[in-house]
Amino acid sequence: MVVCFRCSPLARVLTRSAAWPSALYRAPFRRALACRSASQEKTNNDDSRRSGSGSAWAALGGGISLWLLSGWGSSRVHAKQETKADEAVDGLPVYTASEVARHDRKETRIWISFRCGVYDVTDFVDEHPGGDKILLGAGGGIDPFWNIYAVHKTPEILALLETFRIGNLAAEDVGAALEGIEDPYLLDPKRHPSLKPASVKPFNAEPPISTLADNYRTPNEVFYVRNHMPVPDVDPKDYVLEIEDPDGRCHYLTLDEIKTKFPKVSVTSVIQCAGNRRSEQNKIKKVKGLDWGPCAIGNATWSGARLVDVLRHLGVDTSDERVQHIVMEGLDTDPTGMPYGSSFPAYKLDPKGDVLLAYEMNGQTLPRDHGFPVRAIVPGIVGARNVKWLARIQLSPTESNSHWQQNDYKGFCPSTDWDTVDFKSAPAIQELPITSVVCRPGEGDVVTPINGKIHVKGYAWSGGGRKVVRVDVSADGGQNWMPAELQSEDTSLSRAWAWTLWKLDVPVPPNATEVEIVCKAVDSSYNSQPEGVAGVWNLRGVLNNAWYRVNVKVKQPGK
Repeated sequence: MVVCFRCSPLARVLTRSAAWPSALYRAPFRRALACRSASQEKTNNDDSRRSGSGSAWAALGGGISLWLLSGWGSSRVHAKQETKADEAVDGLPVYTASEVARHDRKETRIWISFRCGVYDVTDFVDEHPGGDKILLGAGGGIDPFWNIYAVHKTPEILALLETFRIGNLAAEDVGAALEGIEDPYLLDPKRHPSLKPASVKPFNAEPPISTLADNYRTPNEVFYVRNHMPVPDVDPKDYVLEIEDPDGRCHYLTLDEIKTKFPKVSVTSVIQCAGNRRSEQNKIKKVKGLDWGPCAIGNATWSGARLVDVLRHLGVDTSDERVQHIVMEGLDTDPTGMPYGSSFPAYKLDPKGDVLLAYEMNGQTLPRDHGFPVRAIVPGIVGARNVKWLARIQLSPTESNSHWQQNDYKGFCPSTDWDTVDFKSAPAIQELPITSVVCRPGEGDVVTPINGKIHVKGYAWSGGGRKVVRVDVSADGGQNWMPAELQSEDTSLSRAWAWTLWKLDVPVPPNATEVEIVCKAVDSSYNSQPEGVAGVWNLRGVLNNAWYRVNVKVKQPGK
């Protein structure tokens, strides 16, 4: 273990660099773009000149502000959305990359380029929280950036970008921003073929709903994957975790020290994405974010060192009033060095909070997709705070200032839209609400009753350690209810980190041809689920815990 009396930015960079895989961008990757003239289609593959790819990687704050752009100013999408970024637009001026580069500050107007277009995003910087992040890449092309954040490259976002268009990029500069850029996802791990991707780059996927409730502990290979950026390829021999105490002193621990200096503790805990079940909200009104079904959740036994044990060993007083938040950063960064960051409240440092520096998952070495070599496990807290590939921990009086803490993973009134939203007005999501899901039968399945009953099974879970005490199931859309049989290894009413599996043989009318199966759960604080999705709809598509509904067709025996 190494201790520095004052953390320096250089020390932090060196610590992260030791774990960051230099080979991550090894393979050559280049894409030639063809612009079609508005009056005639013709291909131009001359991309011999570059337009400053270094700035492009930082464009829009390493992904932060482009995501914000994706939700900003829906009223701006008008006739311009008929144009496309890979087309030159008749009547607009042509600008070279060098001309775009001169517009890198508000005084000169802030320009960026993408494919064949040139865009003035100054108004976005002025009018949207976090818009100033664009200044990091002003005057450059954002093409390489969108190779990392391809999840946001939707028709809606491309149409919105076109509302800022002021010109066409010179033909000789089109595609130059991608010249020499290597595919950052080349070394991502292989995934189980049953995982259903919500996005490929970065990789985000969930398992089939039909198998989710088959195992109390979700198998590692089919545990849902939530990545914001490329997966770091970390050499465990080089791994170093930095911990900054309230006095600004930095302590450094190797992987071997984490494994050998502290007792190995195991905790069975759910990790659930805040956007789980977002697809149901999309049916009400389109929201921003990955189109998750009900399987962005999993339950596993995590093993590692308790954070409180590590801090005590380092001589840190966890009761220090200056310690209000535990701020974390991961090794997953964009090429500008901007890491994923998040934080959780310091009350979780209580030994009964069971926060781990985990290096095993279900008795096996932590998989790369799930944070190898070390990740934070913060039981009862939203998945966004369970930081993977953990690089740095800071005991802080304030929460993380990262985008994912300040301008994401927050809930709002159903009537709030992207023109009126104020992210500062809402707290960051921590504990998640009670939820439950029917895993079998699935939507649209044809089932044959046995002795007049349909076998139904699913999962339920509540954040904050609140134990699920009841799951109610209905086969008539919620008119009549029956309590399900529960399976859980948790005995505490307030320290129940794992999920509860449930099952029930539900009677159906003898002549029924179709039934609507509904489930709702109740936790130990007697919180229950709201009836409809519309009442919990929000523009980010998070925190959906409405009654879960499945419509199935009934094939009566002998018919």
